[in-house]
Amino acid sequence: MTLCLLLLSVVALTAAMPVPRALTRAEWPEREPVVALWVWQCLVATVLLCCLTALVLGAAAVFHTVRSQVFAPAPPAVTEAYDLSTAPLWATVLTLLLACGAAWTTAMLGRELVETRRRRGRTRALLRERAPDLPAGLPSARGPLLVLEDEYPDAWWMPGNPPQLIVTTGALHRLTSRQMDAVLTHERGHARAHHDWLMHLSTALATGFPRVPLFTHFCDQTHRLVELSADDTASRRCGHLTTALALIELNQHRGVLSCASSHRLLGERVDRLLQPPPRLLRRHRALTTTVAALVPLLPLLITFAPGLTALT
Repeated sequence: MTLCLLLLSVVALTAAMPVPRALTRAEWPEREPVVALWVWQCLVATVLLCCLTALVLGAAAVFHTVRSQVFAPAPPAVTEAYDLSTAPLWATVLTLLLACGAAWTTAMLGRELVETRRRRGRTRALLRERAPDLPAGLPSARGPLLVLEDEYPDAWWMPGNPPQLIVTTGALHRLTSRQMDAVLTHERGHARAHHDWLMHLSTALATGFPRVPLFTHFCDQTHRLVELSADDTASRRCGHLTTALALIELNQHRGVLSCASSHRLLGERVDRLLQPPPRLLRRHRALTTTVAALVPLLPLLITFAPGLTALT
């Protein structure tokens, strides 16, 4: 058990500190934002799995009730392989810290969920007030598309039930039909990939653990990479130049494509669309995706290795 906890700690610290810093300095994520998002998710999953499995092993060593529940279906040889009879003091302290961390993570995720639902409720109420009156019998703020009277060009996808794509009349007047198609494709790209879930998760973890490099970098990079990914979705259908022009037109009056982005990121996105970087080779994309998917298996392998060895 002691060796398992030490190995899990090493894997968690490695995935939480040096690896994220190296990943933020790498250049390839700009070329493959979708693959980069997957790598970040796998790193976060690895750290969370390390903490969860270490918490279970530590609790089983410290508390006899937990041990009897966790190892109830296991043969005696498997239980003996983990050597749970005595827990050192540092393992007890680590278990208590992990339990507090798990409770705090749950609280941060719940808080983010509640605040998100509250914000969406306020936004929908505002949209119902701003939506133009329609003929009798037609709801004013329902359906997948809602057009608002507003001189400023704007467009955004609002998740929820039902999800809605909101476009202002300013955007319809300022953008060409091709540019508007690029904007709508961009927002549908966010919706299809469920980028809002990623952004809420990253925000909750960064808010709860602001001193953990992985979670702070995960939050920053998620907000950046989801925009790059949606830009690629729009540019593949409508062209890079059209998407860049639509981005510029919208952001002259704080358009949605710059939402949650700094001016520096906006310029970076325009430059990237005007001079698109070459994509990685297919085999490199497949290799990166596969390796990233295997990394979260490390804590599971470390945790189950003693039991599997005892069975063989």
